[in-house]
Amino acid sequence: MEFPVGHTWDGVAVSHEPVRVTLSAEAGGLLLGVRAPFFDDPPAPEAEPGRPCDRLWDSEVVEAFFLNDRTQQYLEVELCPHGQHLVLLLSGRRNVWKQGLPLAFEVSRSGARWEGKAHLPWSYFPPGVNKFNSFAIHGSGAERVYEAAYPVPPAEIREGQKPDFHLLEYFRPLRLSTLFGEDWGQPASELWKSLEVAEERSKSRE
Repeated sequence: MEFPVGHTWDGVAVSHEPVRVTLSAEAGGLLLGVRAPFFDDPPAPEAEPGRPCDRLWDSEVVEAFFLNDRTQQYLEVELCPHGQHLVLLLSGRRNVWKQGLPLAFEVSRSGARWEGKAHLPWSYFPPGVNKFNSFAIHGSGAERVYEAAYPVPPAEIREGQKPDFHLLEYFRPLRLSTLFGEDWGQPASELWKSLEVAEERSKSRE
């Protein structure tokens, strides 16, 4: 599967070669691939390459979101051309309940391009993933650019609206069975089960 990030967040076609995000089947999860222009703006984060980096969205970054639109549980993966990454698990819009998870991520740069491969284990995915979106961010200050595979339709932009990658209603259907076969079922996640258990305990104390 390939997803070109060909528009700004508000639906204007990008003026450069689009970022391309790919999803491939691999043992134990998904391989998330990135092929993108390298803007080198902003400069590299201070965090060590290969490690989680808090607030990575302030850097040059490509992001992929995997959503269950019924529960609004989703996985957010952020990848930086300098080698840093950030994995967040969210239950409800913008409600992060776990972040900074480890990630096997390889990145290479050649001139004005970069490529990355991130190995996403099934344990990171909420049950029943059925929607997807991908984003790219680069530039500094007034030149900051926010791009989306599935942007907000221009006719629906409100006056004064700013970029927001958590507008889950604009995500599009994702059928992972296309990669794994029609009889495939998404493996269960102990991580997400732990959230369910914690929520049940919280309810029982109310």
